Amino acid sequence: MSAKQLTGNEIRQKFLDFYAQREHPILPSASLVPEDPTVLLTIAGMLPFKPIFLGQEPRKYPRATTSQKCIRTNDIENVGRTARHHTFFEMLGNFSFGDYFKPEAIAFAWELSTKIFGLPPERLVVSVFREDDEAFAIWRDKIGIPAHRIQRMGEEDNFWASGPTGPCGPCSEIYYDFHPELGDENIDLEDDSRFIEFYNLVFMQYNRDVEGNLTPLKNRNIDTGMGLERMAQILQKVPNNYETDLIFPIIKTAADIAGIDYSKSDDKTKISLKVIGDHVRAVAHLIADGVTASNVGRGYILRRLIRRVVRHGRLIGISGEFTSKVAETAIALSENVYPNLRERETAIKAELEREESRFLETLERGEKLLAEIMAKPETQKSKQISGEDAFKLYDTYGFPLELTQEIAEENGLTVDVDGFESEMEQARILSQLAHETIDLTAEGGVKLDVDQTEFLGYTDLTSPAQIMALVADGEQVESAETGTQVQIVLDQTPFYAESGGQIGDRGFLSGDTVVVRIEDVQKQNNIFVHFGRVERGILQLGMTVNAQIDAACRRRAQANHTATHLLQAALRSLVDSSISQAGSLVSFDRLRFDFNCPRGLKPEEVEQVEAQVNSWIAEAHPATVAEMPLEVAKEKGAVAMFGEKYADVVRVVDYPGVSMELCGGTHVSNTAEIGVFKIISEAGISSGVRRIEAVAGLAVLDYLNVRDAVVKELTDRFKIKPEELSERVSNLQQELKESQKQLEALKGELAVAKSDQLLGDAETVGEFQILVAEMPGVDAEALKTAAERLQQKLGESSVVLGSGTEGKVSLVAAFSKSVNGKGLQAGKFIGGIAKMCGGGGGGRPNLAQAGGRDPSKLKEALESAREQLVDGLK
Repeated sequence: MSAKQLTGNEIRQKFLDFYAQREHPILPSASLVPEDPTVLLTIAGMLPFKPIFLGQEPRKYPRATTSQKCIRTNDIENVGRTARHHTFFEMLGNFSFGDYFKPEAIAFAWELSTKIFGLPPERLVVSVFREDDEAFAIWRDKIGIPAHRIQRMGEEDNFWASGPTGPCGPCSEIYYDFHPELGDENIDLEDDSRFIEFYNLVFMQYNRDVEGNLTPLKNRNIDTGMGLERMAQILQKVPNNYETDLIFPIIKTAADIAGIDYSKSDDKTKISLKVIGDHVRAVAHLIADGVTASNVGRGYILRRLIRRVVRHGRLIGISGEFTSKVAETAIALSENVYPNLRERETAIKAELEREESRFLETLERGEKLLAEIMAKPETQKSKQISGEDAFKLYDTYGFPLELTQEIAEENGLTVDVDGFESEMEQARILSQLAHETIDLTAEGGVKLDVDQTEFLGYTDLTSPAQIMALVADGEQVESAETGTQVQIVLDQTPFYAESGGQIGDRGFLSGDTVVVRIEDVQKQNNIFVHFGRVERGILQLGMTVNAQIDAACRRRAQANHTATHLLQAALRSLVDSSISQAGSLVSFDRLRFDFNCPRGLKPEEVEQVEAQVNSWIAEAHPATVAEMPLEVAKEKGAVAMFGEKYADVVRVVDYPGVSMELCGGTHVSNTAEIGVFKIISEAGISSGVRRIEAVAGLAVLDYLNVRDAVVKELTDRFKIKPEELSERVSNLQQELKESQKQLEALKGELAVAKSDQLLGDAETVGEFQILVAEMPGVDAEALKTAAERLQQKLGESSVVLGSGTEGKVSLVAAFSKSVNGKGLQAGKFIGGIAKMCGGGGGGRPNLAQAGGRDPSKLKEALESAREQLVDGLK
């Protein structure tokens, strides 16, 4: 099979099918929010299998294959500047858990690359670890690769390790050669312009002890990764990953909004468009997997990515809000593989719009500060903005250096870039030295002299506490006055910090003269950070306050959290005992539970699960909470909560005979306190992962009240009984469908009638008739009907019609075969005309449609169309 251009979706499916045919079960992509507590995000295809590789969990399958969505931000500054760096990417992988090893893995990889994907063998080069003679021999003797095209490389490039100790082993990588004409002498795999590594095979065969000694593993494993975007670049024959069909449609959407042409843009503009294309894909998937923007952890990563999108939008000339429009394209590109994108579309767009609006305000403040900096006497004298000032703008306000330079240039100034880079490097060094600092702000860490916060909230709803750290506007302060947004660290607290899926408590800090409303609590390195606003008085560092949580909110969270445990137990009992948690959210007003399940639940199963949970609630099972060694808890059958990092001694929440889980969250003391449980929805969010949304306790009453009000309004409006609503809505839908059909027919008839009046306006050019006209108020489909009719009536002719409404332009061209014979193609012709109206389009040589966004340019565009037709048909 020769190399052919495949779509990104076809590449993914061919990879998975290849391994499925070789007894590898296709497993679903895990969430970007991993169960592994040592990492914030899923950074590699092997991460979901890490417990198996480390011997912490038994294998369920001897081999497997996946397409795993991943996020990495360690090289974020290179995104858009190189051909292959991304934050979001898909890693295609095949895995062996003590089953096959090097000979089979290498043979599979070669067959897939050369037979299935059709890569010419003479364009492939492989690397092996310098001491791995076994892999070298397999490539040379079994596969037949010439020895000079097998490169031995060092430990840094070709040896994988899970950490300082534990499983490890050599790697072998396959590279594609873009320039084989340069010959085989002095092959340098570090030359990114010539070679691209697209497939990495990890041979996990050793265990490394604390002294660095390597001993062979009893069960040797295979872990491979093929970058989907990289293979798409190779097979689609484009210059970089961004111009593949996996990303370029997103870039084009952004370019269209900015009113620019990617192909004609300079390198600086292309970099910004690539950043937007990459980051929008990343943030859409992050939000779909339940991440929300915040100042810490993965929420901070999301916020940073969104802000980079907005900044680069500004750099290419987009002044208003645009991110949700670009996200529409990202969702459409991936919804077939990851349906949770479409299901979470509203949440994705809402989060983007909210964060974009906030950051635009931040940018406005940065622009004001820049104006002040430019007006300083020292700036005017030197005609240069200092590196320190430029970095302050970047670090505190997220103001990009490129934008500072552009505005400075407009004002006859320059920027001390070397000074800026020096400040940036100093910040990196401080960041590395202060890796234990607490990230209290969106823009950087604040080093605190605090060991940990003592949590009292399991037993106390209120307690005295001392202000150990106080941050406002990104800096540690001694005091904060009324109206100030603050982040506070206390020596002890009853406030629960967000973890294990449960959101942080709300409440108040109060003293004799001060009140602070606490809106959220986050935790990092056992330090609780309270986010709030000073509502009265002046808050001072060292002050003793009374910390009191909102007891009503806590009760709601407890009910929803315990209901989540009961829900998981019911699913495992009634649906499938192998069901495991894939994510959760415990809020004050609802709960969400994601779980691994290869099929959707039947309606009767959902009813049974709901009934079982309510039965356990009614049976009033008391809670038993105890701390015990982790191994003892596992032996007792305790279920681990999603995303939690467990110490040697763990907290076990047990409702005997019903549910027992490792959990640091807050819970009801008896299931009867929940009251009632109601499932709102059950749906798939990705391949093999389902989601149940539900409410419990008082939140059920809120849910029922809203629906009762809707039903009452509808029954009053239609003068019917509630049980008649369904039939009435069905009848209305049918009536609407019939009315729409009649309306479309009438529009078509009206367009035909209007078009007949235009026949007299046709011009004769040689042997051809030309008719170019505007038909106000006619939609695209009716315009097409009119153009076809006019062309048929005029015979050897070319007809171009246009219609404009507020913010929208419709165009159509209908050409006879004889017009095509003169070199005029309707598709190409109308596409060029549409660009004048800020749009595009195309179609067949004889009939094509196009659209635009600027009706004010329609008359000018139609006049241009007439002139081009006259010139082309003379």
